[in-house]
Amino acid sequence: MTPESAERHAIVTGASSGIGAALVARLLREGWRVTGLSRTDPGLANARYMHRAVDLLDATALSAAVADLSPTAFVHAAGLMRGGVVGALDAEAGRMLWRLHVEAASLLADLLVTRMPDGGRVVLLGSRTAAGSAGRSQYAATKAALVAMARSWAIELAPRGITVNVVAPAATDTPMLRDPARSAVAPKLPPIGRYISPEEVAALTAFLLGPEAGAITGQQMLICGGSSL
Repeated sequence: MTPESAERHAIVTGASSGIGAALVARLLREGWRVTGLSRTDPGLANARYMHRAVDLLDATALSAAVADLSPTAFVHAAGLMRGGVVGALDAEAGRMLWRLHVEAASLLADLLVTRMPDGGRVVLLGSRTAAGSAGRSQYAATKAALVAMARSWAIELAPRGITVNVVAPAATDTPMLRDPARSAVAPKLPPIGRYISPEEVAALTAFLLGPEAGAITGQQMLICGGSSL
């Protein structure tokens, strides 16, 4: 069975806001069935959307939330930002970032790819800061880990035609950008003179989930508005 012959069903974490919410809206418009995982129910009135309230930091609850699901695609869009310079790092913040960005992605992928049909899709939401950024070392480290995991999984899953990629935006206009907890690390405006929109990130992610992206795997795709130039 391939994604073309199976019902298209995506599991999206962080579905209640920001990039996750934009992606859910995009996929529903394109005819996907979507299961959203987040603590808050976005209240979508769509027969093809199902929400499961879950704390992504609770491994037991997270495993239970997807126990009966066999998706054709998995997108880990949940994330948060915490900053700090070396010499004044918050160890607990670093652990939380790792658990949310890396451990949750690893746990879900480990459970879901075994039930995913050949030709399935995995996309992890990374960040251009994975290459390193002053004041963001703990955050950057978790996003760099996503790239390493995605490339490793891409090699392992290539024989099944399952692609694994990372979409890595620069500063994106989401609630996370305005989170008071990140006030010590101001976002950087990309050279194009505006922040990336969640819809732009969702558009690339949706393409990577589609049939025309079957030869793209193990890649980190930047949406940086010129920030990497």
